[in-house]
Amino acid sequence: MVSKINTLLARRTRGHALEQAFYTDPEVFQADLESIFYREWLFAAAACELEKAGSYVSHKVGEYRVIIIRGADGQIRAFHNTCRHRGSILCKAAKGHVPKLVCPYHQWTYELDGSLMWARDMGPDFNPKDHGLKTVHCREIAGLIYICLADDAPDFDAYANRVGPYLEPHDLSNAKVAYESTIVENGNWKLVWENNRECYHCGGNHPSLCRTYPDDPSVTGVGEGGETPDHLQAHFDRCEAAGLPANFHLSEDGQYRVARMPLKEGAESYTMDGKAAVRRWLGRVPFADAGALLQFHYPTTWNHFMTDHSIVFRVTPISPTETEVTTKWLVHKDAVEGVDYDLKRLTEVWVATNDEDREVVEDNQMGINSPSYVPGPYSPIQESGVLQFVDWYCETIADRQEPQPLAAE
Repeated sequence: MVSKINTLLARRTRGHALEQAFYTDPEVFQADLESIFYREWLFAAAACELEKAGSYVSHKVGEYRVIIIRGADGQIRAFHNTCRHRGSILCKAAKGHVPKLVCPYHQWTYELDGSLMWARDMGPDFNPKDHGLKTVHCREIAGLIYICLADDAPDFDAYANRVGPYLEPHDLSNAKVAYESTIVENGNWKLVWENNRECYHCGGNHPSLCRTYPDDPSVTGVGEGGETPDHLQAHFDRCEAAGLPANFHLSEDGQYRVARMPLKEGAESYTMDGKAAVRRWLGRVPFADAGALLQFHYPTTWNHFMTDHSIVFRVTPISPTETEVTTKWLVHKDAVEGVDYDLKRLTEVWVATNDEDREVVEDNQMGINSPSYVPGPYSPIQESGVLQFVDWYCETIADRQEPQPLAAE
């Protein structure tokens, strides 16, 4: 029997939007979780959120709950948020600080490295070493934490080695979260990504963002023919000469891209007046108009790293038609609100843009829900990034479907 995913992929028209079922069907959504989100490296948090030993954040992906915590040795680790006794969750808060991890049910107590240190009345044959918390793969790259739920995680080093030098000048280890927002968009996670991967919609929907972000498909997209436009190459060359990795790079498998793109002429940051939002800069970028380091990594994060501050985004699917988008504004750890930055000025552009994108995605989802929906063609000029994302998604999920048995002769 041919799976629903294989049937849908077989009749896909390349260069066109996907069929309705990709954005609405529970079986497809479950395949997305099992084939992608449970197997890929996922952006989880900024390392600066785990300020000291015992600082933790919790995160939920599908049916998995995860604790990410800094140990007494300073190392960041991740564990399944499930007690090894009878399965109760350990940490119920989104973030916090604990001296030990204590199950609220029967008080089994774990060290910060996940080892079981105490369990009451378990008998003489009980060995605590056999009941430590189950680990989750966890890696940090230049202040960003990624986790992987798979038993065997895919390679991370190629990504870290490529992107790490781009991130280092932004010194995220010396950051703090100035503001955090979480919204739920009533749309499939792929629609959230498709909307992010083009600026075809920006002029009609993002008046605040368009004050500083260029409505230029070569900035948002993935390029055509391997040739960099002269105005972008000039910007890359200027940054590279100052010691800032900048040149466009799209991974061979299409999962991530990094490039230091210019903002509109004269713009320094994402503010209404285009000037820097923070007086005390986060990082070591030597000039104000270096633009924004744009980085995405499917399936969970896109990011903007500017001269003065950085913004990280996390995408988490909730249901076939619900997606959580969490945004965090990072500033220098010693920057003082009201002195070095005004919180409203720092956040207003992307708070507005996120809400506008939520409305765009929800309108898109409602239209796709109609029985009359027929996938239309993407613009090869304006939507190269969308084409690239959809190709990555289809190729990735196709590779991970169970092989179908041959029909009997």
